[in-house]
Amino acid sequence: MWRLRRAAVACEVCQSLVKHSSGIKGSLPLQKLHLVSRSIYLHHPTLKLQRPQFRTSFQQFSSLTNLPLHKLKLSPIKYGYQPRRNFWPARLAARLLKLRYLVLGSAVGGGYTAKKTFDQWKDMIPDLSDYKWIVPDIVWEIDEYVDFEKIRKALPNSEDLAKLAPDFDKIVESLSLLKDFFTTGSSGETAFRATDRGSESDKHYRKVSDKEKIDQLQEELLHTQQSKIWNLKYQRILERLEKENKELRKLVLQKDDKGIHHRKLKKSLIDMYSEVLDVLSDYDASYNTQDHLPRVVVVGDQSAGKTSVLEMIAQARIFPRGSGEMMTRSPVKVTLSEGPHHVALFKDSSREFDLTKEEDLAALRHEIELRMRKNVKEGCTVSPETISLNVKGPGLQRMVLVDLPGVINTVTSGMAPDTKETIFSISKAYMQNPNAIILCIQDGSVDAERSIVTDLVSQMDPHGKRTIFVLTKVDLAEKNVASPSRIQQIIEGKLFPMKALGYFAVVTGKGNSSESIEAIREYEEEFFENSKLLKTSMLKAHQVTTRNLSLAVSDCFWKMVRESVEQQADSFKATRFNLETEWKNNYPRLRELDRNELFEKAKNEILDEVISLSQVTPKHWEEILQQSLWERVSTHVIENIYLPAAQTMNSGTFNTTVDIKLKQWTDKQLPNKAVEVAWETLQEEFSRFMTEPKGKEHDDIFDKLKEAVKEESIKRHKWNDFAEDSLRVIQHNALEDRSISDKQQWDAAIYFMEEALQARLKDTENAIENMVGPDWKKRWLYWKNRTQEQCVHNETKNELEKMLKCNEEHPAYLASDEITTVRKNLESRGVEVDPSLIKDTWHQVYRRHFLRTALNHCNLCRRGFYYYQRHFVDSELECNDVVLFWRIQRMLAITANTLRQQLTNTEVRRLEKNVKEVLEDFAEDSEKKVKLLTGKRVQLAEDLKKVREIQEKLDAFIEALHQEK
Repeated sequence: MWRLRRAAVACEVCQSLVKHSSGIKGSLPLQKLHLVSRSIYLHHPTLKLQRPQFRTSFQQFSSLTNLPLHKLKLSPIKYGYQPRRNFWPARLAARLLKLRYLVLGSAVGGGYTAKKTFDQWKDMIPDLSDYKWIVPDIVWEIDEYVDFEKIRKALPNSEDLAKLAPDFDKIVESLSLLKDFFTTGSSGETAFRATDRGSESDKHYRKVSDKEKIDQLQEELLHTQQSKIWNLKYQRILERLEKENKELRKLVLQKDDKGIHHRKLKKSLIDMYSEVLDVLSDYDASYNTQDHLPRVVVVGDQSAGKTSVLEMIAQARIFPRGSGEMMTRSPVKVTLSEGPHHVALFKDSSREFDLTKEEDLAALRHEIELRMRKNVKEGCTVSPETISLNVKGPGLQRMVLVDLPGVINTVTSGMAPDTKETIFSISKAYMQNPNAIILCIQDGSVDAERSIVTDLVSQMDPHGKRTIFVLTKVDLAEKNVASPSRIQQIIEGKLFPMKALGYFAVVTGKGNSSESIEAIREYEEEFFENSKLLKTSMLKAHQVTTRNLSLAVSDCFWKMVRESVEQQADSFKATRFNLETEWKNNYPRLRELDRNELFEKAKNEILDEVISLSQVTPKHWEEILQQSLWERVSTHVIENIYLPAAQTMNSGTFNTTVDIKLKQWTDKQLPNKAVEVAWETLQEEFSRFMTEPKGKEHDDIFDKLKEAVKEESIKRHKWNDFAEDSLRVIQHNALEDRSISDKQQWDAAIYFMEEALQARLKDTENAIENMVGPDWKKRWLYWKNRTQEQCVHNETKNELEKMLKCNEEHPAYLASDEITTVRKNLESRGVEVDPSLIKDTWHQVYRRHFLRTALNHCNLCRRGFYYYQRHFVDSELECNDVVLFWRIQRMLAITANTLRQQLTNTEVRRLEKNVKEVLEDFAEDSEKKVKLLTGKRVQLAEDLKKVREIQEKLDAFIEALHQEK
């Protein structure tokens, strides 16, 4: 209550102040009121006064506005002007307290926001612990392998390097002095121009100046010589450091090669480029695009040291060697690339040759020599076919080199007559490529005038824009040449009309083939270090050693590649467009199948046709086997078994003769004949399936291939050797059986016998007709006549027929007196005959008579089955010949069944296996496929595939080249 009363009193005081403030201009500011009055003033609802805007925010949050009211002693109120009270410490404290809360709130909110943002970023970062394998362990352990302190001490300090640099101030001063000394007649330009040329003091001054200039020039020359010595010294230091760096890189590559097997490594840039060249080497030369990609072509005279230079670049003795004879007989493409191990491998082989082992080096040289001799055709000395070899090793410069056969001037004994022209054509074919780098090798130990290759190189590259000249055997040249300046002239290209990008001098050993690459390199460095050519500045340091040559050739090679590869890719795009357009116009409904794809399609068709043999029914097999076997053995059965046995007088003799002859036949000939028939039948069925037209689906492009596969498969197939032995036993048992069980078998035997005899009778009648000529009907109707010999045969035939009519049971042979009688009877009619002619005519006449008699007897035996069952007892009818033919017929049926089982169970599968082997052999023989799958369609598809493959590889190479760049 007391607070309310005091608030009311304060309110009255305030109101009185407001009412009696007429002496003051304007209203009293709220800030100048008493603290309690001001608080009441702010919260009283009846007041309409406005607070200042710029103080609102501070007053709302001020802690002083809500302080509790305490007992205050009100000072007596005086009317009139109320003096202003100053509370600035309180206001300052209030503002500081407000700033504390703002800073504290901002710090808490900012800290929370920063923590939340950090957590979000932390969640977004992937877990890199799974990728620790990317960095090899050797990186973290590199300090264990490399002594960085030793390398730091080996490097020259700044003072030594400063000594190498020339004193540019002195050089400028010397040049200005020389310029002033030789300048006359120009006013204002000569520092030493005399105003009085006749004065003695001026002459003395000029003499002193000349002496100083000479001394300065001598100092500069001495300094240059010292710089050159320091340069050689530090070059050796750099070479030693590079060697250590090479060993370190080898360790790193080996560590990486052993520790990261699961990572799929990308192909190197040079390997990708080499693959493009390999594909181009097989491409059709008619498009003239395969030689427009850069490569380094190594050419030179025979025994000029081409192979040795290439071996020094490859850092291994990889080529066959010989003393004076031609060893390089075909181009060898060598792709150099960097790798952890020094190895070599051929494009078409997976075997790696370790170039650090002498036995592998010997095996590699032997393999290259074998491949060269294999490429050289009979009657030739060299071959244009290329051998592709990849060499990898630490420190090798990436490039592609082609070692060509050495150019010769004279064809010696043992060489083909066209060897010189062939070598020239091979060299020109590689050098005429506008992007090929020509590495011209010249023997420095022989007279330059005897060189042949320089003229050839000048023809191919007259301006020398892509030629690098290399002088070999410089050590011998320095010993033998009287004037060292001649070597300098050779190096500078002054003795030849040939121009080149660069000139190099190298030493490739002392002529000993057993020297190692390291020994040759040490000898080369030692020679040039002590050589007068280098000391007298005839040769520059960058022009010597195979190492500098390798670096220069590699730089030139990659420069040429970058300049030309995209142009080649564009040309292949155009070629691809032309081929695709040609295919769409000629074969719009056919897929673009190349030779390999067509071969696979033909292979599937052939295997399907072989499988069709297993679907032939057993009945069909047995029918064709039985028929074919009878056609093969019928002549032997009739001529050698039936006819001789039928000449006997009684049935016992007949059966004995038949049994003996059948036994002999079965033991010697019959099984072999049966196997031959079965094999021929299998061939015929196989050929029928292979050559049978398939309607609209038939593709005649496979006909030659199918025929070749059929012939080769048949040639390789051999019937099972044990088949004849088992077949002999079966046939012997079948022929021993004489029991005919029923009338149906008896009738079948008679029918079989009649068919056989009628076929023989028909053949006999045809033979007689050919012997005696046409009868009277044909002579009248077809205007045919008999020859004199046919007339003699006809007269003899008529005379013999008369003899048979008189004695129908005449034996098969004529007696001597019968021959004489026939001859005399013919002579009486004016026909002169020879006894041999009578015998030949009698053979055919009696054969026809016998076959007609046998057919008549066969008709009589149709009703003889009853007598057969009674063994022909009390019967004059004897049908032993019917039993013989039944035995033959049954043997044929059993043999056909046995052969059918062998075919379906064994031989068809073996034939299928042979066909598969033949197809596999053909698949590996590219020449065979080219020969058997021919035509415009095949060639167009083959070219289209090659162009696409080349373009894809070129695009991938260009992309990798840009990424590396």
